[in-house]
Amino acid sequence: MQDYQAIRNRLTLRYQEIQERLARVSRDLRHADEPLTTFLEEQSIEIQNDEVLAALDGSIRTEMERIEQTLARLDRGEYGACEHCGRLIPVRRLEALPFTSSCVECETARERAEGTPPASPASGAPGSAEVF
Repeated sequence: MQDYQAIRNRLTLRYQEIQERLARVSRDLRHADEPLTTFLEEQSIEIQNDEVLAALDGSIRTEMERIEQTLARLDRGEYGACEHCGRLIPVRRLEALPFTSSCVECETARERAEGTPPASPASGAPGSAEVF
């Protein structure tokens, strides 16, 4: 069994970082520090900002869910094995794509079958521009 403690530590640290960011985004979305202005032009800008914050909130929650799933696979001893063929995923791939649960061969086959663009080296999600 491979020791993935460095990956676990990275994921745990990242989770804490984005959890703090989510708290700030949520606070800003609730306008906890100051309510919406009464001026229509400024309200329009604030509403647009809220839309951006809501999208950011969703993105952060998605990343947190992926980290939780990865940590759960680590806890169950399933991390590092391809969920499709059972072969071990090379550590270099896991370090580059900590959320991945597929080996290169299975991921490539899936992408071909779905006609999806290859995964970004930063995320493990097809076509994703997310930076870990």
